[in-house]
Amino acid sequence: MKIDRLILALAFVVAVAVSPVLAQPRPAGAAQTPAQTTGKAPESKIALIYSEAFLDSKTGIARFNTLVATLNREFQPRQTELQTMQQKMQALTDDITKTASVADPKTLQTKQDQLDQMKKDFQRKGEDAQAAYDRRRKEIFTPLQDDIGKALEVYAKGHNINVIIDGSQVPLVYAADTLDITRAFINDFNSKNPATAAVTPPQ
Repeated sequence: MKIDRLILALAFVVAVAVSPVLAQPRPAGAAQTPAQTTGKAPESKIALIYSEAFLDSKTGIARFNTLVATLNREFQPRQTELQTMQQKMQALTDDITKTASVADPKTLQTKQDQLDQMKKDFQRKGEDAQAAYDRRRKEIFTPLQDDIGKALEVYAKGHNINVIIDGSQVPLVYAADTLDITRAFINDFNSKNPATAAVTPPQ
C-alpha cells in the first residue's frame, strides 16, 4: 500500500527588494527648473546598485543576518514540531505497509484512520506556521526596508547622484564598473546601522 507523504517546506528565505529606481516623480503643479523650461538637458549623475548583494551572509548588510537568525529562532519550535509529526507519520505508514497482509482488517483500518487524521493535523499546522512566519517576516523586515530606502536617498544626495538603478531588478545591456556603488553603500550603511539593533518582540 502506497501512502503519499505530506511535505512542508517552510521557506526560510528572505528577499527584500529595493525600489528599482530611486527617483521621486515631480508633483503636479510643481515649478519647473530652468533645464525643463529651456529644453537643455540637465547634468545627471547615475549610479548602479545590486540589491541582491545586501543579502550576502558575509559581505552584505549585517542587520539582515541578525533578523534572519531572529526569525528562524522564533519559529524553530514550530519547525521541530512539524518534523516530529512527519516522523510519526512515516513510522505509522511503514507499520501499515509491513502489516497490511497479516493484520486484522479492523486494526488496519484504525491505523489508517489515525494516519489520515495525522495528515490533516500536519497540513493544518503547517499552513498556520507558514502564515504566521510570513506575517512575522513582514513585520520585522519592513522597518529595515524603510531604513535602506532612506539611507539610499541620503547617500545619493550626499554624493550628488540623481538616479540609482537597481541592477538586480532592471535588465542592463551594459554598465561601466565605475557606476557600481553597491560595496560603498553597504559599508556606509553597516557603519551607521549596527547589526545588534533590537528587534521588536512578536505581539
